[in-house]
Amino acid sequence: MKFLVLCLGNIGPEYADTRHNIGFMVADYLAAKFDAPRFEIGRHAFTTEFKHKGHTYVLVKPTTYMNLSGKAAAHWLATLKIPAENMVVVTDDLALPFGKLRLKGQGSAGGHNGLKDIQATLGTDVYARLRFGVDANFPKGRQVDYVLNPFSADELIELPTRIEKAGEAVLAFGAMGLERAMNIVNVK
Repeated sequence: MKFLVLCLGNIGPEYADTRHNIGFMVADYLAAKFDAPRFEIGRHAFTTEFKHKGHTYVLVKPTTYMNLSGKAAAHWLATLKIPAENMVVVTDDLALPFGKLRLKGQGSAGGHNGLKDIQATLGTDVYARLRFGVDANFPKGRQVDYVLNPFSADELIELPTRIEKAGEAVLAFGAMGLERAMNIVNVK
């Protein structure tokens, strides 16, 4: 079985280590862990893939910038003939404490412009999303600056462990299916 792992972020070195790019960080972690071929540029995204326990995971890092992520989702789902129920979107979430993971199968975009675009482009909110908490530790009106800044020194200490957990959540989604993976990932 083949799964599309759409890892949200913004391209360019100025965004590389920012909170908004946690999806790209998870993609890079999984690619390194499973010795995937180098990411190659394709339409709307950098892509690579790896195999794990009989499943193929296609890692997609959109080149459309965050707010137009739906283009990459629609293109790669159609091109690879992967049904939307076999896609998981990895993204940052301000509503969750730093490092907290939440896996869901549908729902609102929660104010996230990348998810809004995916939902508008696909015409549905029924697709898995793995939200990675980045906290909301910013003054009112400074949300954009906050997500486009690097993690704090304290967060950087915990970040590798949290990224590893996010990678495990992606693998659980593929190996066990959404419902069982949610029971593992969404523990209090």
